[in-house]
Amino acid sequence: MAGHSKWAQIKRQKGSEDAKRSKLFSKLSRLISTEAKRSGGNLSSPSLRATLEKAKKENMPKDTIERAIRKGSESGGELKEVRYEAYGPGGVAIVIEGYTDNNNRTAQELKHLLSSRGASLAATGAALWAFKKSDEGWEPATTVSLSEADQEKLAEIIEALEAHDDVEMVFTNAA
Repeated sequence: MAGHSKWAQIKRQKGSEDAKRSKLFSKLSRLISTEAKRSGGNLSSPSLRATLEKAKKENMPKDTIERAIRKGSESGGELKEVRYEAYGPGGVAIVIEGYTDNNNRTAQELKHLLSSRGASLAATGAALWAFKKSDEGWEPATTVSLSEADQEKLAEIIEALEAHDDVEMVFTNAA
């Protein structure tokens, strides 16, 4: 039975899980750094505390959390909050929020990611009209119903966007 090693299967599964955790920890570190910079490193800040609780809930190592706080508290490469707007399959509006240290790089990467999947980056305010601000982010003010094929394309686009390091949240007005 060549090739049916239990260890090989465990190694493959562990590698996949480690890659997902690494991606999650990277996003959480970026978020912690941003919140630490906003609060001036004040650990009693509600937004920083909430972010730290989220990281602890995901079993993020303590030294990684402390390193992210230090990075945010020190001056240096500043992370800026960014918002991009796009149109996807069936004319659905998409709002993408995140943090970046290089706005031009992130914009180009998202533009390529969207165009390769049949969506397009829109000008500021072009898609935001379809949403209203809520405590959780952006809530659709108007909705667009999609065909089965367009829903699948949209799901692929959202998955790709959420996998991007600089993207934190993605909102759509799909029904």
